[in-house]
Amino acid sequence: MDWEHLFLWCTVLNGSLLLVSFLFCVLARESIYRLHSRWFPMPRESFSVLLYSFLGFFKILVIAFNLVPWIVLRWLVK
Repeated sequence: MDWEHLFLWCTVLNGSLLLVSFLFCVLARESIYRLHSRWFPMPRESFSVLLYSFLGFFKILVIAFNLVPWIVLRWLVK
């Protein structure tokens, strides 16, 4: 397996994980809030900001460390 395929599969797997995390957070927001508010008491607004920040940070990491290297390798190889 070469580097191009490695970054392609990393992009696919991490992108899928990001999509599943997003869907889970949208569809089960109340359940997630109830679960986490037992451990870490916080208002709903703070929880929403934290959740949005996590998904945004994860998206930036996937783009910067998986998608961009794959695009660069695709561009260099051809």
